[in-house]
Amino acid sequence: MQIKVLGSAAGGGFPQWNCNCENCRGVRDHSINATRRTQSSIAISDDDGKNWVLCNVSPDICHQLLASPELNNPDVLRGTGIGAIVLTDSQIDHSAGLLNLREGCPHHVWCTPEVHDDLSTGFPVFPILSHWNGGLIHHPVTPGEPFHTAVCPTVRFTAIPLLSNAPPYSPYRDRPLPGHNVALFIEDSARGVGLLYAPGLGEPDEALMPWLRRADCLLIDGTLWRDNELANAGVGRNTGKDMGHLALAEEHGLAALLATLPARRKILIHINNTNPILNEDSVERQSLTAAGIEVSWDGMNIEL
Repeated sequence: MQIKVLGSAAGGGFPQWNCNCENCRGVRDHSINATRRTQSSIAISDDDGKNWVLCNVSPDICHQLLASPELNNPDVLRGTGIGAIVLTDSQIDHSAGLLNLREGCPHHVWCTPEVHDDLSTGFPVFPILSHWNGGLIHHPVTPGEPFHTAVCPTVRFTAIPLLSNAPPYSPYRDRPLPGHNVALFIEDSARGVGLLYAPGLGEPDEALMPWLRRADCLLIDGTLWRDNELANAGVGRNTGKDMGHLALAEEHGLAALLATLPARRKILIHINNTNPILNEDSVERQSLTAAGIEVSWDGMNIEL
């Protein structure tokens, strides 16, 4: 199974277009050792990169596809190697890119009923795209029940509910239902290896822990270093908990959790522009490296 990181940043990318925080300013003027990043999305293939499942569709998807020639399909006049789409939530940075894929409709989209409802009402992507050649074909996902896509038949997906939050536009903001945020356990059934993809982890619970321990590779939410990071940087008031993200460096934060898990690889994704780990020379980044925790980048390839 091949995993391609198309985008590794949180919403807004890095540098964020309207942000002049220390990190964003530093990457623009080359005063820090950091790499530009687009918004979070990955692609999965089980046939050496001919056919792909897209997991989340960021607003940067067109740029990501142009930067990933292996997702092209030279055998058709118009089209790509993407044959299926799976969504972990209905956040703007994980779903707005569906609008940019309208020329390629119809698209088969797997998501929970809660995500489908948000994307049919508050942010009505499904109704909007129904006007483009069949639009989006919804395949319901039930948490805990494995499913396959025809395009990558040996890859088995299982959605696991996460304690997180619904999008700001959702009527369920601050009172999410279990299907509003899921992790994906993505397993190569032919080889018996598995990836846990959780770009929106708010708080680990007893339901998630067995999956965290089972995974050979973790590709997991690295949004913030500190819960109050936005306020400390002077760019916002929301905490990580408000947004549904578990900060890395708190006493019971993500870094401490990762230290207890047996996965061979532990990789962070969905990294906010304010996070000091984006500076590769920072003390925070060095502490992750010493702990065996990797930081993903756009274009990163992972093979299981």
